[in-house]
Amino acid sequence: MTDTSTFTALRTRLFSIAYRMLGTRADAEDVVQDAWLRWQGCDQSAVQSAEAWLVTITTRLAIDRLRARAAERETYVGWWLPEPIVELDEHTPESAAEMASDVSMALLWVLERLSPEERAAFLMRQVFEHDYADIAGILGKSEAACRQMVHRAQERVQQQKPRFEVPKEQHHALLGRFIAAAQVGDRAAMKTMLADDVQLVADGGGKVNSYLHILHGAGRVAGSFWSLEHQHPRQVVYRQARVNGAPGLVRYVDGKLESAQSFVIEGERIAAVFIVRNPDKLTGVPQTIF
Repeated sequence: MTDTSTFTALRTRLFSIAYRMLGTRADAEDVVQDAWLRWQGCDQSAVQSAEAWLVTITTRLAIDRLRARAAERETYVGWWLPEPIVELDEHTPESAAEMASDVSMALLWVLERLSPEERAAFLMRQVFEHDYADIAGILGKSEAACRQMVHRAQERVQQQKPRFEVPKEQHHALLGRFIAAAQVGDRAAMKTMLADDVQLVADGGGKVNSYLHILHGAGRVAGSFWSLEHQHPRQVVYRQARVNGAPGLVRYVDGKLESAQSFVIEGERIAAVFIVRNPDKLTGVPQTIF
């Protein structure tokens, strides 16, 4: 007889692992469903720890899917960003469990540069707090190899990580001021809120027009927001939202959803902007202005 209650209790955790590995809801749900089918088909009486068994199978399935998707990622038009998890009402606990630990767009962007096994090792250690013996068992590697993978991943993540944590209220306030400037096309005001070396990464997936290169510098990034307002005067509207657990924005043009945006804040200025415009990744966000 299949133990449904155990799987149900662990489903959110399994989805969290799969989403962090794969970056899209659909792929994560497919992996969790596949794990469920395997759980149904195994001899559960011989399983010493259901959680360990399910975490291991979910991680391995995610690695396999990530490898299979490598060719697709190579032919993807422009930069690939994860599908954002957007909450318009921060008081709604819809995905609170999914956001129990860091799943920021900035982190997932860095993890895209890792191999599937490096990504899994880093997440198991730094996000889900497994010891190295567990990670070695999950990946079928030695503990020494897992330590090395985590070390390499940490070095890459640290290079991109803000030096100081910014309180959420300060993050909100800065985005509020940035919205006010962006909506009237005040390029000078926007530049004062952007770090000199700010970068903007946009993902249109070839479905909509988007930047194929990363924009660098306060002038160019401010100019991208100014340009949209200039093309659609008084038709660009921003709404604050929680994007992957952090304060972010959704943007509407002529009343229709145009993008979801995530920001990295350092001190009192914006250090990085991640803009998801690919409509396939925005199906969970209201498509018309609210």
